[in-house]
Amino acid sequence: MREVADRAGVALSSVSRVLSGHPDVSDVMRHRVLDAVAALGYEPDMLAQSLRTGATMTVGFVVGDISNPLLAQIGQGAETRLSEAGYSLQLANSMNDAHLDARHVRLFRQRRVDGLLLSLAAEDHDETLTSLASAQTPSVLVDRNSTLAPEASSVLSDHAFGMSEAVTHLFELGHHRIALVNGNPHVRPAKERARVLRRLSRGRADVAALVRQGSFTPEHGEAASMDALSQDDPPTAIIAGGNQILTGVLRAVRSAGLRIPDDISVITCDDVPLAEFLEPPIATISRDPREMGRVAAELLLDLIAGGEPREVVLPTGFRATKSCGRPARD
Repeated sequence: MREVADRAGVALSSVSRVLSGHPDVSDVMRHRVLDAVAALGYEPDMLAQSLRTGATMTVGFVVGDISNPLLAQIGQGAETRLSEAGYSLQLANSMNDAHLDARHVRLFRQRRVDGLLLSLAAEDHDETLTSLASAQTPSVLVDRNSTLAPEASSVLSDHAFGMSEAVTHLFELGHHRIALVNGNPHVRPAKERARVLRRLSRGRADVAALVRQGSFTPEHGEAASMDALSQDDPPTAIIAGGNQILTGVLRAVRSAGLRIPDDISVITCDDVPLAEFLEPPIATISRDPREMGRVAAELLLDLIAGGEPREVVLPTGFRATKSCGRPARD
């Protein structure tokens, strides 16, 4: 650090303020120091800095399943914003196992991360709740109910709006039997989607709503869809409760020898890579996962700075396509 100060022609304390991200530094000073750092190839001792400041400049992200493209995009959005603020993001994949959620929260606490982003596998797991309560680390829940951790901030998707638009669209096309092949019933997105379909169907005597709960996996999507389609009075429309579930739904539709939309209408929740190249393109209940990650990071940075817990709800929408048509049968 002394060599950096000498090359930049500034005091050692000025170098320290620049490298620690202190706000009371002029742009001229910052550029002089950073130019000297680049010229010398200087790399700060992060361990020494954390011992001195009490901050590790790291954030832990507990993810239910990083293979889900939606969660990968949320992570990307969060990491971009955190990097701008000088933080690095560490990822722990729970593989949809709530026990691993709790273990990862404890691990990050032991590593003294400055904050946590939480997209948990379950909202009602006692071990996870206990780990969160004892962590005393600034935390943001990513599309999980805020009652899970009252002292945490949360960023949520307005699933009710997009789901309502999709179900209403199917009603208008004349569908009376609608299946929701849903994900994990222990997390908010699946709960909200099922609640909306049941609420909208409840007031219509001519509508039958079928909800099949399970995991956010292609395997569940295929098995649940095959079960629904094999009934004596099968659904005329299927809503896939997640982009990974959609893969299984499409396999089941193909196995049953059905055509979209001639024999069955299909809608998916969340955009799917390459879905626009399907024929027909799949109607989608959409949201912006990168924005969700960015907002989660902003909320966490605010908590780290001493702010109060907040809740932000982001919009969803519905994009109708030719994957939905009038039912071939009543």
